[in-house]
Amino acid sequence: MGVSGAGKSLIGADFARELGVPFADGDTYHSAENVSRMSAGIPLTDEDRAEWLRALASRIAEARKAGTGLVVACSALKRSYRDTLRAAAPHLQFVFLEAPRTLIAKRLANRRGHYMPPSLLDSQFAALEEPSPDEYAWICDASLPPDEILSDLLSRASNER
Repeated sequence: MGVSGAGKSLIGADFARELGVPFADGDTYHSAENVSRMSAGIPLTDEDRAEWLRALASRIAEARKAGTGLVVACSALKRSYRDTLRAAAPHLQFVFLEAPRTLIAKRLANRRGHYMPPSLLDSQFAALEEPSPDEYAWICDASLPPDEILSDLLSRASNER
C-alpha cells in the first residue's frame, strides 16, 4: 500500500514471485470510468473507489478460500479502505511503502505509460491515512533500492511462519 509511485507494483510482483504466490495489481481492477477520471486529473472519491475495493476484497477472499496466498498492490490510502480489504481476510498483512513527497513527485515525473498523472499526487497524500500501530502494518522505506525492500519483506515473512 502507499501513494502512486511508491513502488507497489514492482515490489509486490517481486515479493509474490519470491513467495511463490499469485500477484494482483490493483490498478487492473479499476473501472474504465475510474481510469478515465484519473487520466483527466480528477481525484477519485470514496464512492469512486468503493466498487474497486469490493473487487479487490473479492479477489483476496478467493485466494483465502483456496489457500493459495496472494500479494496485492493497492493504494489502500485510508483505514476504511484497508478495513474493507481486511473483511475479506481478517489477518491480511499490509506493507506500507512510505516515501517523501519529493521522491514520489520525481518518480511520477519520470514515469511513462501510466494513467495516473503527477498532478494527482497532492490528492494522494491528502487522502493518505498512515496505518496506525493497531493495524500492525510492515512499514518500509520506499526510497531504498527495491532489492533491499524485498530482502526486508522476505525476512519479515519468514519470521511470521
